[in-house]
Amino acid sequence: MKPTGWIALVLILIVPTLAVGQQAAPASGRPAETALQPDVVVAIDASAASKPYSRMLFGGFIEHFGRQIYGGLFEPGSPLSDENGFRTDVIEAMRELKLSVVRWPGGCFASGYHWKDGVGKDRRPVDDPVWGTPDPNTFGTDEFVAWCRLVGCEPYICTNAGNGTPEEMRQWVEYCNATEGEYADMRKANGHAEPHHVQYWSIGNENYGHWEIGRKSPAEWGPLVHQCAEQMRRVDPDINLAAAAWQAKRDWNLPLLAAVGRDLNYMAVHDYWLPLWGKHEIPPFQRCIGLSDGPEKAIAAVIEVLEEAGCRGKIKIAFDEWNLRGWHHPGFPRKQAVAPDDEEAAQLIAKRELNAVAAQYTMADALFAASFLNACLRHCDDVGMANIAPIVNTRGPLYVHPNGIVRRTHFHTLTMYANELEGRVAPLSLKAGSAGDQRKVDLLDAVATVDKSGRTWAIVLVNRHPSQHVACSINMKDLELDDTYKATVLAGDSTEAYNDIENPDRVVPEQTLLRIREGFVQLPPHSLTIIKVP
Repeated sequence: MKPTGWIALVLILIVPTLAVGQQAAPASGRPAETALQPDVVVAIDASAASKPYSRMLFGGFIEHFGRQIYGGLFEPGSPLSDENGFRTDVIEAMRELKLSVVRWPGGCFASGYHWKDGVGKDRRPVDDPVWGTPDPNTFGTDEFVAWCRLVGCEPYICTNAGNGTPEEMRQWVEYCNATEGEYADMRKANGHAEPHHVQYWSIGNENYGHWEIGRKSPAEWGPLVHQCAEQMRRVDPDINLAAAAWQAKRDWNLPLLAAVGRDLNYMAVHDYWLPLWGKHEIPPFQRCIGLSDGPEKAIAAVIEVLEEAGCRGKIKIAFDEWNLRGWHHPGFPRKQAVAPDDEEAAQLIAKRELNAVAAQYTMADALFAASFLNACLRHCDDVGMANIAPIVNTRGPLYVHPNGIVRRTHFHTLTMYANELEGRVAPLSLKAGSAGDQRKVDLLDAVATVDKSGRTWAIVLVNRHPSQHVACSINMKDLELDDTYKATVLAGDSTEAYNDIENPDRVVPEQTLLRIREGFVQLPPHSLTIIKVP
């Protein structure tokens, strides 16, 4: 069938080094007479069946760490905050992202967090045993849910499976979702007559890790998760439940799935491909982009475990913490509060400010984020949720300071995906060489999306080459692309380009016209391009 109407093409492309004797394509996009074959060939079968993907892939995560919450999205007394203390500029930015779901309160913080400390009028500050800083508890369950409703996203609560109990989790569900009972009455007394209707819950966070409060063995974890799920569903049988899993670790995940395969909707897995926890580095573009095949490999490995357990198709993957760069927190997390006179701990805590160095959030972050989302879209049958960690400050796409906000490079990637893609993923194949890095990742990454009618398309291509244009052939069978098309391009003047307070718009998407002739187009280096094709 020949597609008609508008076809939206989302192109994120990378340009390879030209072979000896090969000439770069001219600005028109048509190959020069003496040019060799195109560097990349993208083939899309417009007649093949497509699959819907979940909008929950465009989610976020927030933790009581640094200035993610206090001084980030929540800053009572700021002229930029509303009467409830929520930063209105942050809310508007989250709406730009069409944020679908946000996970809270952690993270490692969740394994020492007791939700009752953060509700009601008589709240008291506590010394956080995990991150070593006092928490005023002025931002708790009610504030989190209210913020999510203002943003337009679903709240996703991570429960305490560290030093918490199944009963505490059940009571939390009752507080949020029940119409009657002791904890429903507590919510009403706190000024919330109607239930919060929190539909997404996670049991625990990284409880396999030696760094986590209440670390569990594989033999302990499955039975505990089953007990927690049973208690929570007793209050609300319709909630969606995830449980902490250890990516592709069979020895941890198989006993978990054997014990609770019928109880779960999601396996919650995490990854940060630059683990900078104790040593702060700012690797160059080539090293970062060389990691961009990592998400594909990680997702495929988890799928193998689900398949082996007989749970594939019944349980989805929730990649509910992901980012290129791991958070810098040397000497932490811990399992008990820091003494007020612990100077060594204070110095370590101060080093977390290195997370705010603007120069590290370059085009590498923008293109890695695109590669991650492409992997999720390709595996949309299995990946049901993804939450960039965090969404505000630390390593997040939005930097918040007392006088305003800065949209980092990967903020613009997330905005383009959330706003430009069609709702279904279609089959796509590509032929591409290496991007030239040491790991030899593909020069180009690609995903094709299409609307339900099959007439409007969005093709996503990630260009990983640092310095040269790519000659790309786009083959859509009966539809020949041969015209000038509206396009949105995110590239930057350098691979190391970044946005900061002084120059917040150095890297921004640009609206332009792009010439495609006989399906042939030339795209700029280290770029993300969105082409609208009527």
